[in-house]
Amino acid sequence: MHKGYLCLVLHAHLPFVRHPEEEDFLEENWLYEAITETYIPFIQVFEKLIEDHVDFRITMSLTPTLASMLQDELLQNRYIRHIDKLIELADKEVQRTGYDPKFHGLALMYYRKFVEAKEIFVDRCKKDLVSAFKRFQDIGCVEILASCATHGFLPILSVNPTDADAQVKIGVGHYRKTFGRDPVGFWLPECGYAPGIDNLLADSGIKYFFVDSHGIVNADPAPKYSVYAPLYCPTGVAAFGRDWESSKQVWSSKEGYPGDPDYREYYKDIGHELEYEYIKPYIHPIGFRINTGLKYWRITGDTDHKEPYVPEWAKEKAATHAGNFMFNREKQIEHVAYHMDRKPMIISPYDAELFGHWWFEGPMWIDFLIRKIAYDQKTVKLATPSDYLREYPVNQMSVPSTSTWGYKGYNEVWLEGSNDWIYRHLHAAGERMKELAEKFSNCIEKDKFGLAALALNQAARELLLAQASDWPFIMKTGTMVEYANKRVKLHINRFTHIYKDMLNGSIDKEWLKEVESRDNIFSDMDCAKYYSSRLSLCV
Repeated sequence: MHKGYLCLVLHAHLPFVRHPEEEDFLEENWLYEAITETYIPFIQVFEKLIEDHVDFRITMSLTPTLASMLQDELLQNRYIRHIDKLIELADKEVQRTGYDPKFHGLALMYYRKFVEAKEIFVDRCKKDLVSAFKRFQDIGCVEILASCATHGFLPILSVNPTDADAQVKIGVGHYRKTFGRDPVGFWLPECGYAPGIDNLLADSGIKYFFVDSHGIVNADPAPKYSVYAPLYCPTGVAAFGRDWESSKQVWSSKEGYPGDPDYREYYKDIGHELEYEYIKPYIHPIGFRINTGLKYWRITGDTDHKEPYVPEWAKEKAATHAGNFMFNREKQIEHVAYHMDRKPMIISPYDAELFGHWWFEGPMWIDFLIRKIAYDQKTVKLATPSDYLREYPVNQMSVPSTSTWGYKGYNEVWLEGSNDWIYRHLHAAGERMKELAEKFSNCIEKDKFGLAALALNQAARELLLAQASDWPFIMKTGTMVEYANKRVKLHINRFTHIYKDMLNGSIDKEWLKEVESRDNIFSDMDCAKYYSSRLSLCV
């Protein structure tokens, strides 16, 4: 009955931030906010859709860094402490706003939201949100993508092919361990593609990945169906192109739905608005005012004046915008299908954290959209790339062009004046990592749990963490730059320490155990094997 497909792709990712050495670390809040405002709301939406027998298909990523943090016991317990403080604050706000009809209902709304978030996290999910998303995949409504180990930006890291290959293979290995199956699709960090990267994906058994629209439009030879059907790279891996029109309707700050005046204002939070002594117990201990998540105002307009938030108005707008999005996809598919000999596929990828965190009504919009597609029309059907490739296994062969989904569409965000200094260090460390892996391969083969093996694996982890695309992105955008600079330097310095110790035969075991306990990602994986051709042959 339907004429084409819509593929919603939610890219869930955060950089690995874990600081056991400090009781309260500001940047850990990135995770806690996303759990409350994005990941738990998605779980609620998906569970209710399943309960109501609504047929839906969503594609999403859970990057290794995010999944590792969500499954880390220290961070899980710290999240409980975080949500307990929010529940306490919301309860105080219910009392404080008791005689203020503009804000009392909102305080009650947040109190219920935080209590429910804790109940879902602790009682229903047993602190492990990854298992909840795994269950959605196991029952067939969500397809989870693999991604690079630490969200490394492959077009630049591939200067050292071993570095790019390790990012892919370690990411795929982590996926298998986490989800108990081989991945089919892959999220390229920042949609960063350059010809040849598909070879790395093919070597790991990946069947498809995503690029931005110009990656497909500028492919060689030119695509017959533009971005509405995948291309097969010469390696046989399929490339799906982002649809610009549907993407812009959601994420554009000027034209997108999230800017509607009736939606909640993100930038006005009681953590910055209320009296300091009152809010002090709920901001950072050293006195930094931070967002608490309690926001009582709507966008209203372009001025600083903000009116109280009205949830009923926002809900109505979310339903209206979901209907508008569906209508536009119907017309888009009807138009495109007329010119194609197969059903078109519209790829609409977004950062998952847009929904709920930045756009408070985003999960609600997703819920409305899925239900409207299921019941209100017969033109569009939700599908994953795997669904499409099963229906259309024969596709045009072409080589996508170098591209990203960043500003201007190429590599400028991750390689420009504010961040170009990091790459000479990353590339040098990458060469040194390969040197270590080759030099100590015999030692590791003989004793995989010996000191040399432990040191080599920690060196690999330090390099991987330094390679995260998040750090140059933060440097470029000018937010938390000091922290991004610190993280790159920290991991490169640790790597160099290990490199010199190994060459000198004087590994500091106690120091090594200390740094491993701090950044414990991939602690049960033999990361070093991916940097040595000799080791790869003997695994």
